[in-house]
Amino acid sequence: MMEYKGYSAKVEFDDDAELFHGEVMNLRDVVTFEGKTVAELRKAFRESVEDYLEFCASRGEPPEKPYSGRFVVRLAPSLHKSITTRARAAHKSLNAWVQDVLKDAV
Repeated sequence: MMEYKGYSAKVEFDDDAELFHGEVMNLRDVVTFEGKTVAELRKAFRESVEDYLEFCASRGEPPEKPYSGRFVVRLAPSLHKSITTRARAAHKSLNAWVQDVLKDAV
């Protein structure tokens, strides 16, 4: 995986074409790039992100943020009750408790 300015990309190698190609993963827009070497691939990735940012600016639209920090999850009411109980027992807000559990998981 590659990262630039908070944007992440997945990369694959096409053995037949002898070419690396990648795509920015955390956007609704499609932003792709390619290169024959790792150096070319890195340069193309950065250029694609910069092109995307310039395109958004030219349209007067803010670029999508890679991640807003908001994470909405739908749960069964019984699970919601259980994790709320665990959070309160740990003297934490539900948000802080879930964040700690997720941090430990990754």
